[in-house]
Amino acid sequence: MKIRLHQFLSKCGVFTSKKEIKEAIWNGEILINNSIVKDMKFEFNTNTKNVSYRGEILKLPEKNYYFIVNKPAGYICSRLNNQEIEFGKKSIFELFENRVSKNIYQSLVTVGRLDEDTTGLLLITTDGKIVEKITNPENHISKKYLVKTELEITKEEIMAIREGVAIKIIEDSHIEEYVSKPADIVLQDVDIAILTIHEGKKRQIRRMFDALGNYVLSIHRLAISDMKLEDYEIKKGNFREVSIEEILQKCF
Repeated sequence: MKIRLHQFLSKCGVFTSKKEIKEAIWNGEILINNSIVKDMKFEFNTNTKNVSYRGEILKLPEKNYYFIVNKPAGYICSRLNNQEIEFGKKSIFELFENRVSKNIYQSLVTVGRLDEDTTGLLLITTDGKIVEKITNPENHISKKYLVKTELEITKEEIMAIREGVAIKIIEDSHIEEYVSKPADIVLQDVDIAILTIHEGKKRQIRRMFDALGNYVLSIHRLAISDMKLEDYEIKKGNFREVSIEEILQKCF
C-alpha cells in the first residue's frame, strides 16, 4: 500500500506541525532509499522503501503511545541539532532513551512545547492527530500554570492580563505584534499567581509580564484542561503512560 510523503511524516511522530514537515522536505533533509525527495506528494510503499531524517530511519508506529511527563528545568522540547549539542543542551526525549523501544523513541513528539526553564506537565506521544487536536487554538484547551515573578503583581497587571496584554516582539529586524487573549489569574501570594490561558504562543507568559514591566522567575505547568499533574504522582524527570481515552475524557 502506498502513502504520500507528507502523510507518512505526519504519522511517524517526529514532527509537531505541517510547517516543520514542509521545511524538512524543502531543505532536503528527507531521504527515501538514500535519495533526497523534495516532493511532498511523492508516493511510496513503506514496506519496500526506507525514509530517513537527519540520519535516523523513520518508522510508522504499530500503535500509538501517550505519556505524561513531569518536565524538569533545563530541557528543551525538541530534538537536538548540532549547535545545541555543542552547547551542551538537553532534550526532553533523553528521558525516554533506553526506557522505551527505539521505534517508539524515534516517533515521540511533544504536545506543544514548554520553555527550557519551564517545568511541569507535558504530554508526549507518537500520535500526531492528538497533537493537532490539543494544540489547535480553535479547540480552546486551557493550560494552567504556577507563575512566580520578581516584583509584586499589581492590580493593574491582573486587570491587563484578564483583558489582554499588547505584546511587541522584535527579532532580527522583524516585528510581530499581537494582543493576548483574556486569561484567568488568581494570586497565591504577592508575587505568585495561578494563571490559566487558552492559547500557547511562544514564551507567551514571560512576554505578557515583560510587557507589563514585571519579570518571570519561574513557570510550572499544573494542568492541561482537567488533566492535573498532581493526580499522577510523577517525580520530576519521570513519566507515566496513559491511554488515549483518559486524555480525551479529561481534555475535551
